[in-house]
Amino acid sequence: MESFEQISAQYEPMIHDIMHKLNIYKNTEEFHQLGLITLWQAWKNHDDEKGNLFSYAYGMVKGKMMNELTRQTSQIDRYIYPEEDFWEMIEDTSPAPSPELTQELYKKCGMLSENQMKWLQYTLYDGLSIREIAEKEGVSLSAVKNWRQGAREKLNKILQIN
Repeated sequence: MESFEQISAQYEPMIHDIMHKLNIYKNTEEFHQLGLITLWQAWKNHDDEKGNLFSYAYGMVKGKMMNELTRQTSQIDRYIYPEEDFWEMIEDTSPAPSPELTQELYKKCGMLSENQMKWLQYTLYDGLSIREIAEKEGVSLSAVKNWRQGAREKLNKILQIN
């Protein structure tokens, strides 16, 4: 009986051929490893009385690679994350705050920093997005997001007290 090292060297071209026929060009190392593991399983489970090893191994390796391709494709389709610009383009459908609520908020906003007040004013009165505020103030998007987060935390504390 041959060792697996000899078998893997002998069947290496078969694995590459299957990968080529299945048009596998991403994660090639992963698929090659999958091919070797499947070849080892075929070698261990093969019965000479039922046929030759090549046919058995070829079918198993190709089947496993096709299953893995299907799994990866469905996972990619299921977990697509839109770019940051997508979230900026979504229209805010929440109702505009009433003037009374806005005045009440400003009375209680003494705890907010200057930048947090800027974010609040630009958001409530001007209806600006994070990107527009960042451009207007000449700061990064993350800076404006930090202003927003801090303001929201403080406003939640203020509103919970009452």
